[in-house]
Amino acid sequence: MSYKTIIVNLAVDANPTPIVKLAAELARRFEAHLIGLAAADVPPLVATDNGLVYEGEVMQIQRTEIEKRLAELREDFERLVPASISSEWVQYICGPTRALGLVARSADLIVTGEGGENVFRALDIASLVLGAGRPVLVAASNAEHVLGKTVLVAWKDSKEARRALSDSLPFLAKANEVVVATIQADSGQDVRNELADVAVFLEQHGIAARTEVIIGDADGDRLVAFARSIHADLIVSGAYGHSRLREWAFGGVTRTLIGESGINRLLSN
Repeated sequence: MSYKTIIVNLAVDANPTPIVKLAAELARRFEAHLIGLAAADVPPLVATDNGLVYEGEVMQIQRTEIEKRLAELREDFERLVPASISSEWVQYICGPTRALGLVARSADLIVTGEGGENVFRALDIASLVLGAGRPVLVAASNAEHVLGKTVLVAWKDSKEARRALSDSLPFLAKANEVVVATIQADSGQDVRNELADVAVFLEQHGIAARTEVIIGDADGDRLVAFARSIHADLIVSGAYGHSRLREWAFGGVTRTLIGESGINRLLSN
């Protein structure tokens, strides 16, 4: 298994250089086609002295500004991606989360930096991970590389963790060290047998892995601290959440990983 097509999201309000360099390096490593994407939308309402109203002229000015920014990002993408890498550019006048959801059907991996709260200009990582049906690599802040020399797989006996494990095989196959760890209140034989089964699965894919039981309650900070203790630069995890009244509710580990900007994370649902 390999990633044959990678999408990289360029946020309209961020410096594109780090994320494009990171994605281009991944495309080179996996011999993948790289799709650069940028999107932003015009809010349907604008604030005036009379409150929130529809203002056609203001909306057209904002649209023109967005189109100018997208053109700048395209120039940056085409300048930063080496000619030796197969690539293309797409852009949308719509929210970036929706745009990525549309393009995701043609890709194996989505690469992005941090998200934001402005749904018209910033990515909602939670919605993307739970709705795209593709693994999402969320790069550490300003990271230009995902070395993946030591990869931590956060294991939980669930469909999300199994999906994340399969989705991350290309990274695991190139890692120097793979650690499969689970957070449990105790390290009973059943838990160790479960981890041993995962190690056997990876071995069948030519990947050697060691296993660890982190004693304690499931906690995202504990997982991140363990990742740092083994010098992992990539955490692989299933994403656990659901929507209630159009708001995402997450387990503690997923919530921490989405908000953690100091390490690269590969999330799958």
